[in-house]
Parts: sequence; C-alpha cells; structure tokens
Amino acid sequence: MRLRVLGVDPGTTVTGYGVVEPAAGRPGRLVECGVIRTNPKQKMWHRLDTLYDGICELIERHEPTTLALESIFYGKNVRTTVTLGHARGVILLAAARAGLDITEFPPATVKKSVVGAGGAAKTQVAYMVQQLLNLKRPPTPSDAADGVAVALTYLIRRGAGA
Repeated sequence: MRLRVLGVDPGTTVTGYGVVEPAAGRPGRLVECGVIRTNPKQKMWHRLDTLYDGICELIERHEPTTLALESIFYGKNVRTTVTLGHARGVILLAAARAGLDITEFPPATVKKSVVGAGGAAKTQVAYMVQQLLNLKRPPTPSDAADGVAVALTYLIRRGAGA
C-alpha cells in the first residue's frame, strides 16, 4: 500500500494543506498544496461546514493514508485556542470517517523537523520546504507551506523511527 500524507495547518479563516508522498533521494514529493478559505463574516458553524467539506474533498481526491495535523498552540488568548479547537475537530472528524491514520505534531516539532529550530519563522519554514522538496519557489501562501511542513514532519519522523 502506498503512503500518502495530507498535512494540515488548521484555522477557521485559512487552513493550509499539503499532500506529500515519499520520494527517492529526498524527504518527499509534493502532490498538491493550497488553502481552504472560509468567509470570516459567516457564523462559525457555516465556516466549519465549509472547512469540513474542503477536507472531505481533498481526502476523496487524493486518497491519503495518513492525516498529519498541527496540534493546538496554547497561547494567552483562550478564545483563539477554543476557535482553533473547533477547526481541528471537524478536520479530525473528516479524517476519522475516512479511516485515515491520524498523527498530531506540536508547532515547535514541525519547525524543528523541517528547519532544525523549534522557534523558526514562517519564512524559514517555507524556504526549507522549498529546499527539501526541490521546488522552484516556496509554496504560497505561508499557510500552504505550513501544511506541507506538517506532512513532511510525518515523513521525516517516520524515517527517523520516531
């Protein structure tokens, strides 16, 4: 069975994603990346419905075997953390219903795996994604690069036996 990873950087306005599979001689091969956007003027339940449909469509189209999801960053703003939890919930539901293996990584683990430093900036993550996948330019917007970085983290850590 082939391995294909859907990496997701969750958000309720912009959710970044990247579909990556193993490749000889480098950590992975990019299949597709992008973002799912919701309308911030809509009620939260409508935005979550849009996000759920978008994740389901990606799963149906790319048939990943694994979902790699960035875990919640616990900041000082409780409202942001709770809102992010809603987005993660619908993403996890879509993956669970599709029967995917699910792995979660803290943001610092993603940055450390891809860049080598847990406190790396978004631009550093995008640049290293470009280098690791031998792309002509970094994925844009940065949310898409973050989704790819989450998928790459799965492949890198899997290869390291983690």
